[in-house]
Amino acid sequence: MNAALAFDVLLATGLVWVAWRALGAASLFVSVVLFIAFGLLMALAWARLDAVDIALAEAAIGAGLTGVLLLDAVATLARRRRDDTEQERT
Repeated sequence: MNAALAFDVLLATGLVWVAWRALGAASLFVSVVLFIAFGLLMALAWARLDAVDIALAEAAIGAGLTGVLLLDAVATLARRRRDDTEQERT
């Protein structure tokens, strides 16, 4: 087995594993981080398929912008939960 084929098999396995872990994670934060990792691996897969334009779009939009928006949403949810808990105590 040559190196390129071994890398492609490893990349495909990594994509499936990260996707499975992202769907099954108990924490929202962990799910978002794994989603970002999935986007970066997907960009690498597109680059391996010589679709550089799609790879750049996936890295910028899929992993970058969407990841930041999801991380902000998780932080907002945590802040609201904390505020609701503090209001219940008073």
